[in-house]
Amino acid sequence: MLSVSGRGKVLTLVLGLAMVLSGCGTKVVNRAPVEDRGTATGSLPPPAETPGPSQKPAVGTENAGKPGYYTVKPGDTLIRIGLDTGQNWKDLARWNGLENPNLIEVGQTLRVVPPVGATVVAAAPVLARPVTNSTVAGTPVAPAQGASAAPGNAAPVAAAPAASQSPAAAPPASQASDEDLAWMWPARGSVINGFDEVKNKGLDISGAAGEPVLAAADGRVVYVGASLRGYGNLIILKHNNTYLTAYAHNQVLLVKEDQTVRRGQKIAEMGNSDADRVKLHFEVRRQGKPVDPAKYLPAR
Repeated sequence: MLSVSGRGKVLTLVLGLAMVLSGCGTKVVNRAPVEDRGTATGSLPPPAETPGPSQKPAVGTENAGKPGYYTVKPGDTLIRIGLDTGQNWKDLARWNGLENPNLIEVGQTLRVVPPVGATVVAAAPVLARPVTNSTVAGTPVAPAQGASAAPGNAAPVAAAPAASQSPAAAPPASQASDEDLAWMWPARGSVINGFDEVKNKGLDISGAAGEPVLAAADGRVVYVGASLRGYGNLIILKHNNTYLTAYAHNQVLLVKEDQTVRRGQKIAEMGNSDADRVKLHFEVRRQGKPVDPAKYLPAR
């Protein structure tokens, strides 16, 4: 049995040992601070995303909506824009500095009227005296290698002779208004589909494969090819600064681009390219807008 003094010494020893152990348990360890991302109110903002390459705006957007300019829509080609604006696609390419006429983009704005001092592919002069017969004005000569190149030309047209006519044989021309064209029917068949500004932008004329397709008025060939969807083998003539005509679905094309043709001259042979039957689809465009050819062609 320990005396009171002995018990005091033991208690003192125990308390001292407890203090030593307590000091070891509370020793401070230098650790890296931990950031509480869930509750911090002064955390730094996330880093900015690396910007990608800047999107280059479409060419010519500053002219969008201005008179004399056209903004490219999905599905457009320079050929179709030329048809819809009454211009030669080559003129459009030149006025807009297009090195590759196939490369136009949606949203791009193109000039569709000539700039001041620009030259335009001239149309053939208008005849002062209308021609009344509908015979072929010229006979095709040596075979050509096919249609001339154009933007988007899908495939060469079937081998065709290039039509030729001696300039000396043409009647003398005189100055006249753009409205004074002498029109004639481009084919002998009957009309199987009339004009509709939305569904059928011209006349569909019946016929047999190989029948002649004739120029409806004097003009210059501004397109020969098959790159315009829905038209097949197509010829577009420019008659003056107001009128174009289009001749679609041919099986053989007999003229070349930039060639001058006369009213009644055979320019193609009827066919069914990109069509459900043999026919000629014939359009008249006044300043690019489709108009009813029946209002211009003579009564039969």
